[in-house]
Amino acid sequence: MDAVTVKLKNLSVGYKEGKICKEIVRDLNATLLPGELTCLLGPNGAGKSTLLRTLCNFLPPVAGVIDINGRSLASYSNQEMARLVSVVLTHNEHNFDLTAYDVVAMGRTPYTGLLGIMSGEDRRIVDESVRLTGVEQLLNRKTSTLSDGERQKVMVAKALAQQTPILYLDEPTAFLDYPAKVQLIRMLKQLAHSLNKVIFLSTHDLEQALQVSDKIWLLDQQKGLTTGTTDELCRNNQIGAYFDREGLKFDPVKRLFVIG
Repeated sequence: MDAVTVKLKNLSVGYKEGKICKEIVRDLNATLLPGELTCLLGPNGAGKSTLLRTLCNFLPPVAGVIDINGRSLASYSNQEMARLVSVVLTHNEHNFDLTAYDVVAMGRTPYTGLLGIMSGEDRRIVDESVRLTGVEQLLNRKTSTLSDGERQKVMVAKALAQQTPILYLDEPTAFLDYPAKVQLIRMLKQLAHSLNKVIFLSTHDLEQALQVSDKIWLLDQQKGLTTGTTDELCRNNQIGAYFDREGLKFDPVKRLFVIG
């Protein structure tokens, strides 16, 4: 599929508790563009995971629409979704008997069917996904032997092999050490640019996101959603408005938090 644009139109998200629908955040309006890495930031309980799950079509919107190239997300079939959106979760269920190559090859499932018989073109796409993510040395290892950072890179390779124009990631840098965090998020930015994909991730690594991302989405239940580049959000001190607490202030010049 060609490059796509994702638009949130008066979107409200939440979840059901029995027969009651609990709204978390409402009236969200924003756009995700191809060729950009966008990071979703916000305090705990802001609704980041709920928004991401709604974008992935795991949860229905409470109100409003998610529009992808002029079509409502709800109008896509499961088969179409498998070729439209790939998802990398923080906690992935793994079959630890599989090799890293087997996991990456699973990304071709929307195209190979239940039998999973790959063509030469499928294998070429898997090999290219492996090359782009730099996991060549991991291919013959069982996933049980991989570090958290190595496993996340393999899961990104699997998502690339799925060849979707949209890639969503939920806290992909959680549980990684600092060098692995930097390596992964830099890789995602390079992939967004080189492959012209929509890449959207939630993260708690705020200062790192401010340095690397093309766009930032700030989310809070009371303040709603504010979007922009790091420069724009620092210039207006929007980041401080969302994150400043007693004893913790964001310095928009140095672009870091000051404790005191």
